[in-house]
Amino acid sequence: MNKTAIPLFLSLLFVLAACADDKSTQTVSTDNDNQVKVEAKNENLDGKEIKEFELIAQEGEWEFNSTQSLSVWTFGGTVPGKEIRVKEGEAIRATLINKLEEPTSIHWHGVPLSNKQDGIPGVTQDAVLPGEDYTYEFVANDPGTYWYHSHQDGVNQIDKGLYGTLIVEPKEGESVNKDYTLVLDEWESGSEESSEDHNMMSESSDPKSTDSEDEGSGGMMDEMMAHDMSSYDLFTINGKTSESVEPLKVKRGEKVKLRFINAGYMAHKMHIPVDYRVTHVDGQKINKPKSQSPSILEIAPGERYDIEFTADQNGNFTIDCHGEMKGAENMKINVVFEGESLNMVSHQDDEDSIIDFNKLGENKEGPFSLDNQFDVEYKMDLGVKMNHESMDMEWTINNETFPDTSPLKVNKDDKVKVTLTNNSKDKSVHPMHLHGHFFQVLSKNGKELKGAPIIKDTLNVKPGETYEVAFLADNPGNWLFHCHDLHHASNGMVTMVKYNDFKGFYKSSGDVENMPE
Repeated sequence: MNKTAIPLFLSLLFVLAACADDKSTQTVSTDNDNQVKVEAKNENLDGKEIKEFELIAQEGEWEFNSTQSLSVWTFGGTVPGKEIRVKEGEAIRATLINKLEEPTSIHWHGVPLSNKQDGIPGVTQDAVLPGEDYTYEFVANDPGTYWYHSHQDGVNQIDKGLYGTLIVEPKEGESVNKDYTLVLDEWESGSEESSEDHNMMSESSDPKSTDSEDEGSGGMMDEMMAHDMSSYDLFTINGKTSESVEPLKVKRGEKVKLRFINAGYMAHKMHIPVDYRVTHVDGQKINKPKSQSPSILEIAPGERYDIEFTADQNGNFTIDCHGEMKGAENMKINVVFEGESLNMVSHQDDEDSIIDFNKLGENKEGPFSLDNQFDVEYKMDLGVKMNHESMDMEWTINNETFPDTSPLKVNKDDKVKVTLTNNSKDKSVHPMHLHGHFFQVLSKNGKELKGAPIIKDTLNVKPGETYEVAFLADNPGNWLFHCHDLHHASNGMVTMVKYNDFKGFYKSSGDVENMPE
């Protein structure tokens, strides 16, 4: 074999090796300069049962209760949008048809699919223009509770209702009698009472109380008030306020599964007044879930929690939100026993304990530990600052705002540790969401987690908190890592995980203004 044939021979070997593997795994390639490139994994639908869905993005009117309705944007005319429910290993072919007057897209939140299917305008695709359609295809290999939503100007489009649920059942099925999905959200009704509450809070607030690094800047508090959420006065479960929420019907002795999804921009403290177990977080199993006595389950934006209970305790009961805002009193749902009295069993209004990660399940060895040698270690300081030119608030990562944040650069198969610290002077919380990967939560405030391994894709970092998380860089691409309070993301709190030597596939057409947040 002569020397000029060697590069061609090596390239052929790479191609043959890629073909020998399952097409759903990531591949490598060589460019003309013989530099090895990693590619986004392919979604191989060959031989899979394909479930097809048509998701029409459209504007309409939605009734929250008998007296309140708003103009909303939906996938298929309902809030939340059409549920996608498939079995593990089945393929999804979902066609987005855009009947809105603005471009949009679909992101499959929490699903570790191919980078090509992630639905991020300006990163993995162009946003879908009005009147056009776009088809997403992927294999649902990871059972769990997920959701889908727009990632084009998401701060506004999700806020208007452009989201739905995605449930991937395990092959063996769910060992429960009832399976309910509960989507939490909050809305602005625009009522006079809501506006008065908002203005009163703005007028009575002391700018000095923010402990701001921009003390004396009069515009800072005004801008903060724009995102203080006091104007959100409609709190809903599955698009309805309490009097219009359909009760959950159970029979005595049944095992009941509840899937909580937070599609809003604030954390909700849901009071579970019966004994229960948290079986999954962000769709991922908890090892040997422990029984929890009545307590508060706090669910942050983008997070999902699955719980199970047996309907053999007391009688009918109410799951409700223990929040300080007035709208929280309408975020509740009744659980009623079929064929029994409709009288509700009251529960105490005092604050039960909020369960934490250490209490969810029994300890076992996870994918990572603090003793691991990591290939990449990265610190994310989550902060806030005033842009003195625009007089806008900006939420920052390492004092920078997207797209100027420094990306987290990794090689394929790197073990990566990220330290997230919330130093935001405005006391805001930051539910940080990583696309395309699951991470393990290793420690909180310097203390190693001792319970069941906690595997997530969205983690709520409260003021002053520090978490260490770790993930395996096994899904090549360009991926967002951002706050899922999209007020913060749209004002800067976004960075990216970028694989070194990644063979890009996306090129902007120049025909659309892509707005990835």
